[in-house]
Amino acid sequence: MTKHVVSTDLAAPPGGPYSQAVIAGGLVFLAGACPVRPDGTWVRGSFAEQARAAFTNLARVAEAAGTDLTHAVRVGVYLRDMADFPELNEIYVEFFGTANLPARTTIPVALDGFDIEVDAVLSRP
Repeated sequence: MTKHVVSTDLAAPPGGPYSQAVIAGGLVFLAGACPVRPDGTWVRGSFAEQARAAFTNLARVAEAAGTDLTHAVRVGVYLRDMADFPELNEIYVEFFGTANLPARTTIPVALDGFDIEVDAVLSRP
């Protein structure tokens, strides 16, 4: 199986030795997206501001890979505080809609200094 690395300067840069996305076997694997601007600075503020920034990064990397979030087959959401779950769901539909939704897992994790990280697996149109 051939692997193709995807990167874009329209989304947050990787925070370590990994790719923003990898295309393999007709799927796009998006790395965890955090509330970081394309210039590498962190979005500080409300959960909603951080969540929209993280989902925007995910969407921009998906576009660089030739697809978009409507083609998501699986999404992973990592929350610092599960009390943000209801607000997450409100923001989630802004990016994924309300029909033909991907499978999703949401788990609490010990994020240090930010509230959310998201990753996804997408099909290519």
